[in-house]
Amino acid sequence: MPSRCFPSPDPAVPSRTPLEPPAPDLLTDRTAARPKPPGARGTPVATAAPEPPPPVPGPPTVHSPSAPWASSVTPLTALALIASLALLALCTWQIAAHGPLRTYDERLGRTIAGSPLPSPVAEFLADLGNTAVAVPVLALVAGWAAWRARRAGTPRWWLPPLAAAVAMAAVPALIVPFKALVGRPGPPGPLAGETGFFPSGHAATAAVAYGAAALLLRPHLRRRLRRPLLAAVAVLNLAVAVGLVRRGYHWPLDAVASWCLSGPLLWTALRLSRLSRPSPAAADGDRTAEPTEAPRRRDDATPGDGTAERRDDANATTTATEPRRR
Repeated sequence: MPSRCFPSPDPAVPSRTPLEPPAPDLLTDRTAARPKPPGARGTPVATAAPEPPPPVPGPPTVHSPSAPWASSVTPLTALALIASLALLALCTWQIAAHGPLRTYDERLGRTIAGSPLPSPVAEFLADLGNTAVAVPVLALVAGWAAWRARRAGTPRWWLPPLAAAVAMAAVPALIVPFKALVGRPGPPGPLAGETGFFPSGHAATAAVAYGAAALLLRPHLRRRLRRPLLAAVAVLNLAVAVGLVRRGYHWPLDAVASWCLSGPLLWTALRLSRLSRPSPAAADGDRTAEPTEAPRRRDDATPGDGTAERRDDANATTTATEPRRR
């Protein structure tokens, strides 16, 4: 069987291949496609992601007036207040019932009265508990603290001085009935033979006046000066008590009972003064309740603020620099 013969391809005839258009000359052909700058006409502009909606203010937070009191009474503070009132009750019972504690108290009083402390120094220390000395000091400090707080824009700036004044006014309201109820006779000395020495009015006046003044000064002092100030007030009250006993004006337990009575008064004044400071929760609630302005995007241009004019200038510049088409 004869084999089929296929003509061999002619090497002179080129093979048929699809014709490819010639590449445009990028240097001479102006009709070639050129990349367009961003923002030119016909070119999509990448827009920023949409901003989240502004937070919707919730209902105002209602704070109970008793919250500052409940949050400020720590177990240690409550224990100190209970111990102060318990010691006051114990001293009153022993003095009124002529108990053994009264015997030891009178013995200690005679020992201090015979001490080598100079009488002029003791008299000066005892006079520091007089109302003519202690009350003006408290008034000056209260006025200065009120001026500083009002100048700083503190809300209820008048409350701390008012609390100190109320605590000072409560001293005679509590001491005078106490003296009449117990009727303790005085030690041997210039006031021997009289009654009504328990508790000591001078010791209570010094404790409340100087203690309240220290509490008013404390927020306006540096942190490293606050504890030394409180320690100085404690030493001053101890010196007043020593002067009173040394001069024969009171027994030692008279001053101790006055301190036990002054402690709750100072604590009450401190709590009332702290009510003038907004709590952190209340401040957070106020900030949440305020409407928050949403950040303005580039498209939100207000006429007259220059934003629209700047955007039009930018578009005009881009159009001018765009290559001309034939």
